[in-house]
Amino acid sequence: MPTLPRAVLALTVGLVLAGCPAPPAEPVLGTELLGPEPGERVVDYLARAAGTLPTGDQAWALVQLAEPLGAEAAAALVGGVRVSRVVFRVRLPRVQTALVTVPVPGQRPVEELTGAQRQAAADRERAAERAAAAGQRRAAEVAAVEAAELRAGCVCVLALLVHADRAALRALAARPPVRAIHAATPGLPLPSVAVSPLLPEQTEVAGPVPDDGPVPSPRASPAASR
Repeated sequence: MPTLPRAVLALTVGLVLAGCPAPPAEPVLGTELLGPEPGERVVDYLARAAGTLPTGDQAWALVQLAEPLGAEAAAALVGGVRVSRVVFRVRLPRVQTALVTVPVPGQRPVEELTGAQRQAAADRERAAERAAAAGQRRAAEVAAVEAAELRAGCVCVLALLVHADRAALRALAARPPVRAIHAATPGLPLPSVAVSPLLPEQTEVAGPVPDDGPVPSPRASPAASR
C-alpha cells in the first residue's frame, strides 16, 4: 500500500491504541487526519486546529473533549449538529486502552450514540477473545475491562465527528468540555477523513500514554463511575 503525506488508516469500526499512531489491520485508506500529529506539541496543535474552521461551506470537523462524556450528554452537547462518528475510550490509570470509532447515521443522536457504545463494547469483547486465543494475556484482560465498562454505560465518549458550518462549530467550541475543534478541508468526502483525537491527559506533547499499570478487574475499574 502506498504511503501518502499525512495519511492515516481508518475502519468501519475504527480501532487504534490511544496515543499510538500505528494503524489497525484491514485498513481503508484515509487522506486527511483530524487530530494531532505524533509528537506534536499540544499548544501548537490547539492553535493549528483553531485555524481550520471553514469560512464558507460546511465541513467535517472533529470535536475533541477535555474530559469524556456519557452518550446522552454527548448527544446534548452537539445539539442539532449532524454527528457521523463517535470515538470511545475507556480510560484506566497507566493502562493503554483503545480508541474505538463507530459510525452513526446522524439522525437521532441519543439513540445512535447509545447504540454505538453497545457496538463498541461488542468490538472489545471480540478483541478480548482474539487476544486470549493468541495467548496475549494483558491485551485480553484490558479488552475485557473495556468491554465491561462500555456495556455498563461508562462516561467514555472522547470525540465526535460532525458536519457543520463555521457558526455552528464556533458555538460548539464555546461549550464545555470542548477542548478543540479541528475541521477538514471543505468539500472533502467523509471516507477521506480519518480521526485520532487529542487525549485529555496529553497536555504537553501528543505522544504515547503510560502502559505500566496493573489491569483492574472489570468491577474494580473506575471508568463507569466517573
